[in-house]
Amino acid sequence: MKFDVPATTNPIDQLKVVGKSPDRIDGKLKTTGTAPYAYERHDVAPNQAYGYLLGSAIAKGTVTRIDVDKAKAAPGVVTIVSTLDVPKLPLGMRNIAQLFGGAEVMHYHQAIALVVAETFEQARSAASLIRVEYSRAPGKFDLAAEAPSAPLTGPAAPGGGDASRINRVGDFDGAFAAAAVKLDAQYTTPDQSHMMMEPHASIAAWEGDKLTVWTSNQMINWAKQDLAKTLGLPPENVRIISPYIGGGFGGKLFLRADVVAAALGAKAAKRPVKVALPRPMIPNNTTHRPATIQRIRIGADADGRITAIAHESTSGNLPQGRPETAPSQTKLLYAGANRLTALRLAVLDLPEGNAMRAPGEAPGLMALEIAMDEMAEKLGLDPIEFRVRNDTQVDPEKPERPFSQRQLIECLRQGAERFGWSQRNPKPAQTRDGDWLVGIGVAAGFRNNVLMKSAARVRLGKDGGVTVETDMTDIGTGSYTIIAQTAAEVMGVPLEKVTVSLGDSSFPTSSGSGGQWGANNSTAGVYAACMKLREMIAQKLGLDPANLEFADGAVRAGERRVSLAEAAGEAGLSAEDGIEYGELGKKYQQSTFAGHFVEVAVHSFTGETRIRRMLAVCAAGRILNPKTARSQVIGAMTMGAGAALTEELAVDKRQGFFVNHDLAGYEVPVHADIPHQEVIFLDEADPISSPMKAKGVGELGICGVGAAIANAIHHATGVRVRDYPITVDKVLNGLPELV
Repeated sequence: MKFDVPATTNPIDQLKVVGKSPDRIDGKLKTTGTAPYAYERHDVAPNQAYGYLLGSAIAKGTVTRIDVDKAKAAPGVVTIVSTLDVPKLPLGMRNIAQLFGGAEVMHYHQAIALVVAETFEQARSAASLIRVEYSRAPGKFDLAAEAPSAPLTGPAAPGGGDASRINRVGDFDGAFAAAAVKLDAQYTTPDQSHMMMEPHASIAAWEGDKLTVWTSNQMINWAKQDLAKTLGLPPENVRIISPYIGGGFGGKLFLRADVVAAALGAKAAKRPVKVALPRPMIPNNTTHRPATIQRIRIGADADGRITAIAHESTSGNLPQGRPETAPSQTKLLYAGANRLTALRLAVLDLPEGNAMRAPGEAPGLMALEIAMDEMAEKLGLDPIEFRVRNDTQVDPEKPERPFSQRQLIECLRQGAERFGWSQRNPKPAQTRDGDWLVGIGVAAGFRNNVLMKSAARVRLGKDGGVTVETDMTDIGTGSYTIIAQTAAEVMGVPLEKVTVSLGDSSFPTSSGSGGQWGANNSTAGVYAACMKLREMIAQKLGLDPANLEFADGAVRAGERRVSLAEAAGEAGLSAEDGIEYGELGKKYQQSTFAGHFVEVAVHSFTGETRIRRMLAVCAAGRILNPKTARSQVIGAMTMGAGAALTEELAVDKRQGFFVNHDLAGYEVPVHADIPHQEVIFLDEADPISSPMKAKGVGELGICGVGAAIANAIHHATGVRVRDYPITVDKVLNGLPELV
């Protein structure tokens, strides 16, 4: 199905099932422990052996010798595969860090050997007996030290030259110099880890030259294609199965070492092998959110209208890596005729930096939305009013390109009313509750709507039941449920008559899960397949597909009524189709918006911060299931709280690794840290986006939360912190003196 004109009235608009809040279909399986995760697939591939990965003890250099004799003689060991046994494997299209093979070491904890044994404990014990010799090379591990010489990155403008990589609109330099009120400030965000609950884990089994992998991965087709390339296999000889994923947040978008090592180990052992990365290995072996150094300059006239805005960011990565695109939202969020954005990328020898929930916007808004508050303070304006005055209904860089929908002002207005913003004393450090200083803060949220092709297969059984098959994944977001709701709505059957099968590369290729693109695109693909099935039913019954009603398990045309079971017949019917997008994405800017509100209390003696209330008001197209959407937003708000207050991968700048690489040292929020969270979804449906008229909301929930907390801390204490996380030491010395 080609989607190239705005959606009109269609079966989804009935909202009999879509838009309601049924419980998650997989909920009982999750809560009873019967949803099988990758490492727990004891029902597949009999006679599994256990693999344990050994990671490099250096960050840069080469492996010169690996002595495995003692390890091979250890009890239960089946085989050992070392990186020196395997030539350097090709990189998949989406990998920049070497996953296995060859002597070169690109980062700390790079996988260099796999021990396969009868039990996990035997494999782990034997791995400790391996002796490795290295030739260490000097590396670069300090972003701040490399930032001054980091080159600009990104596409060059016609004419070339380094300066052409700076994205300019109008005359920023002149407008900033002439501005009545100016801000020029630097902000930093640290390296961060996904720390999903389920580790990276895989089981690999060979049958001749065909490989099946049960793994935890967000993007099934990407994994299939990249694993085939890495191992030199035809893609049709690789099958990826991942029906349940215990969290990913972008860390499982790409092929990782557990999959490759399991496949190599299974080949060597001549039996299935399972591999799970130990928790302390994940931050250094896989990917992380890179640290940023951001400079923001804003100029405004005396009335608070932005006349000049610039956002520059420097981050680091391995060679061939990409930058953290922190200025991305600044291109679109606020008006201003004169604009400048730029990215610089320092080559670092730290582990690979890549996607983590809301890459770009999450760290970018942590800086931009503090800067907006600082400008409001300079102008003597309320922070919400300053944002409202600089709203835009068109792309500021391309004014001929309107937003498909943009309700940022409504998000802020509704949030202010619900949160009691009008009672806020604008002067910082004025509100006390015993020994606690109390403040509230606001920030805008922004995340783009991404359109991706997505396909599905829909079967109608002889019992009138509907089965959906697509390689879409459910990373805890509720994909099973919203896909079932879509099929039930379009085919006119109760939800319990729909069976959904996900996460298998033998199914049609979906959008996959990531970037808050999964819900809208995958359900649009299911919609397309269901509409094709409706046409097949109409053709079989000799009816006009334009005048049919599918409801109550039957199809009606005038006085004629035929049950879906009868229409299916003994053989049943099957249809496969997908959604493909035309030019609407170029004609309209499609984005999602939020207003984030936070109340904090900061202890006047210790500087300890406690979050008291959180509210998100979201405008994100049609909400397919308010219950699962709310769950996504409050989870994202929780991640935003961690990013603001506790989360930081500490870099050993001499040896080049993340020191606090486990949950004991990398502090994520726990229940005691998070208060009541409220979420409001504005009533909207975006016909420019897809037939579903939905967008996405899972990443919008984290975008802006960190800055709202930082702004609340400033309001409570008068202390402005521009370097995350906002720990006690950064607040304590600036606390007001007690009277």
